[in-house]
Amino acid sequence: MSELQSTADGVRTSHDGTILEVTLDRPKANAIDLAASLRLNAIFKAFGTHPELRVAIVTGAGERFFSPGWDLKAAAAGEESDADWGVAGFAGLNYPRNLDKPIIAAVNGIACGGGFELMLGTDIIVVEEHARFALPEINVGVLADAATIKLRRRIPYHVAVEFLMTGRWMDAAEAKHWGLVNHIVPKGESLTKARAIARQLADGPPLLYPAIKQLLRHTEMVAEHAAFELHDSLNAVQKVVRSEDLKEGARAFSEKRKPLWKGK
Repeated sequence: MSELQSTADGVRTSHDGTILEVTLDRPKANAIDLAASLRLNAIFKAFGTHPELRVAIVTGAGERFFSPGWDLKAAAAGEESDADWGVAGFAGLNYPRNLDKPIIAAVNGIACGGGFELMLGTDIIVVEEHARFALPEINVGVLADAATIKLRRRIPYHVAVEFLMTGRWMDAAEAKHWGLVNHIVPKGESLTKARAIARQLADGPPLLYPAIKQLLRHTEMVAEHAAFELHDSLNAVQKVVRSEDLKEGARAFSEKRKPLWKGK
């Protein structure tokens, strides 16, 4: 698919084997306008259905900004906040309904506003030690809707509420303390770390990742007993249970060799 190996609207894509890399490249700060948001939606939709791609990495160009979110210059020129930003919302990861492949954020600097929400839409987050985070929308009377919904599910309630209501900044160490990010790495090394994780996932059993993401998503606010009933009803889970890969994993363990996953 051409959208997965090209540059347009300030978004660069490339893939190495089964790993897709998506880079925001809109100087000076990688802010996202309507065209960039629609392109990101198209990229993540194509990634989700691509038969060979297994893992995606999203990062920003440069050394200072991952993304500050909405391009306020575009807003000043007439873009509306309630525009159609794409089926999965702003930047393509606010609320994707069926994106069951793992996505890793390599956060190379400031992630605030919609850039912070883009980061929240990923599954594993690697940040550089100088990265900082904020939701400054409160200062201009805008609701950070995706963050308001998601942040309470990531960190303690009182921390999330203060963060949302004050617009204060959080550094990488505090984000790691609250479990908001997975790894802190030195400046310039987030992509290296993200690629290492991506390679590990790409070598893993491909049927398991959709099952894990579906089960997490559908049982997030469900009581334990009902969650197990949901488990039995999920298509991705049943694919694992009935798969040749499950049998191959058992054979490989008993034969003391590396499994040969086929995704079947």
